[in-house]
Amino acid sequence: MMNATEHVSQLIQKARVAQKIFEGYSQEKVDAAVQAVGKAVYDDAERLAKLAVEETGMGKYEDKVMKNKGKPKLTWYKLKGLKSRGVIRYIEETGIAEVAKPMGVIGAVTPVTNPVMTPVHNAMVALKGGNAIIMCPHPKGIKSGKETVNVMRAALKKLGTPEDLIQIVDEASVEISGLIMKMADYCVSTGGPAMVKAAYSSGKPAFGVGPGNVQCLIDRDADIKDAVPKIIIGRTYDNGVLCTCEQTVHIPKEKEAEIVKLFKEQGAYYVDQPKEVDALRKAVFADGTITKNLVGGKPVDIAKAAGITVSPDTKLIVVKIDKTCDEGELLAKEKLLPVLSLYVYDTWEGAVDKAMRNILHEGTGHSAVIHSFTKKNIEYAADKIPVSRFSINQIGSNSLGGTLANGLNPTATLGCGTWGNNGASENLWFHHLVNISRIAYAIPNPPTPTDEEIWSLS
Repeated sequence: MMNATEHVSQLIQKARVAQKIFEGYSQEKVDAAVQAVGKAVYDDAERLAKLAVEETGMGKYEDKVMKNKGKPKLTWYKLKGLKSRGVIRYIEETGIAEVAKPMGVIGAVTPVTNPVMTPVHNAMVALKGGNAIIMCPHPKGIKSGKETVNVMRAALKKLGTPEDLIQIVDEASVEISGLIMKMADYCVSTGGPAMVKAAYSSGKPAFGVGPGNVQCLIDRDADIKDAVPKIIIGRTYDNGVLCTCEQTVHIPKEKEAEIVKLFKEQGAYYVDQPKEVDALRKAVFADGTITKNLVGGKPVDIAKAAGITVSPDTKLIVVKIDKTCDEGELLAKEKLLPVLSLYVYDTWEGAVDKAMRNILHEGTGHSAVIHSFTKKNIEYAADKIPVSRFSINQIGSNSLGGTLANGLNPTATLGCGTWGNNGASENLWFHHLVNISRIAYAIPNPPTPTDEEIWSLS
């Protein structure tokens, strides 16, 4: 039986052969490959979603279908027409021409929460840059991961493009993932903290992510009839397993009754009695960490674990808390399930402070959502809270990963900057997976400033 090193070495070798051929492709042929793999997963979204839910036991079939269709569709829409081969940009004023070149073989760790969507996005942006990619799935998502790769390989074969541009390991293990990361030219790690750390320790450059703990702030001037439904959609999307789902909402004191009423009317079970709050806390964080068998679970099952009876059609549980993460409140942490924590604030500055304290404890560098029409308040929060993305008057779960309604690049991998021990504070895109050579032409009539002009402040 082949050992792990032999297996990985063979995958890397096949990837290098395929990538060398692909490196000579024109922009048109590269784009045809990107479009083909994205469209193949889009067309097979329902079957792949069913397989993912059955295998992982996490999330909702309907939402996984939406993800499997929406992400490749949007990714292709925003990649289409972009140059990624040869000279991709001329900067006339500085005389610089930028030439894009592939990195080579990308090793990609993919999470159990997105065993289909993450591989297809990563494959599309890797191919756009002229690279090959090898997937390292979570053990609980390897079947759906393999089937996703099979679908993409079949699309490449139909084009006559080397299938080995996209591969997946035979077995999912920490050892095999570690070997892929060490032997590849670049690593993309969309896994948990341990795998992200392993990517950065592999000796190869890497693009990693950090944990999410999305704080959502509702300003006094917000349209709460618009905001509450959006927050519910965001918190419950795929049963809350996305890192971009709203985790905690901060609401103004004078609108508490109205906002809570809206949550209840739209399917929330509200918890504010100390006994029930404590029971929910112990159920969700049984040993101080999130209870694994509740991740991506239904509200009725989460409530049952806490000894609480709720209607089977309950969409989410909203729990009122006062303390923050740094004060030991576990419910203020990231919860990969449809439970939304709620704070009541007196001042906007106070709300921002609590959000910041939660983020500094967990989720530093990731994302936040703000419902407001006051630019001053939005920018005050954006200046104070150390995250890479702020979504304004939008649904966190899908907007933070990029949509047609905002300018963020569509992604399945959200960098958190140095706040989250990552190398980039933006959404993974093809430009992260190419090397850029710069041709420096001489500038005609270059400036000749005096020392006084150079050292002046203006």
